[in-house]
Amino acid sequence: MLKSYEISGTDFSVAGEASSSFKMLLKKLGVKPEIVRKVSIAMYEAEINTVVHGGGGQCEAEVLGDCIKVVFRDQGPGIANVELAMKEGFSTASEKIRELGFGAGMGLPNIKRYTDEMKIKTEVGKGTQIEFIVYL
Repeated sequence: MLKSYEISGTDFSVAGEASSSFKMLLKKLGVKPEIVRKVSIAMYEAEINTVVHGGGGQCEAEVLGDCIKVVFRDQGPGIANVELAMKEGFSTASEKIRELGFGAGMGLPNIKRYTDEMKIKTEVGKGTQIEFIVYL
């Protein structure tokens, strides 16, 4: 079952709607609560990153036979140094974003922490794709 979501790059009031919607679907499907929690946290972090850094984008979330696969894509500035971006506390968020309570530098580390597999494809000036899997 594949669900697609458009992620706004300007409207923080809808940030988190994709992760919340998919969370409700997983609960309806009877997915174990600990799996729902892991997927929801990772999706929320990726969704916020898509808003804050990617200028919006798309999300595809899919329940497969043995796992849940989620892919976020944006056409933002890309990540110049993935290794540095994966360090807890590292952030390129603006002061305005930090004042809104985001940009603590935990997005990518939390996605990695709550998933079983995570891949980042990025190119400076072209955008970023984050794909992660949580096994059932």
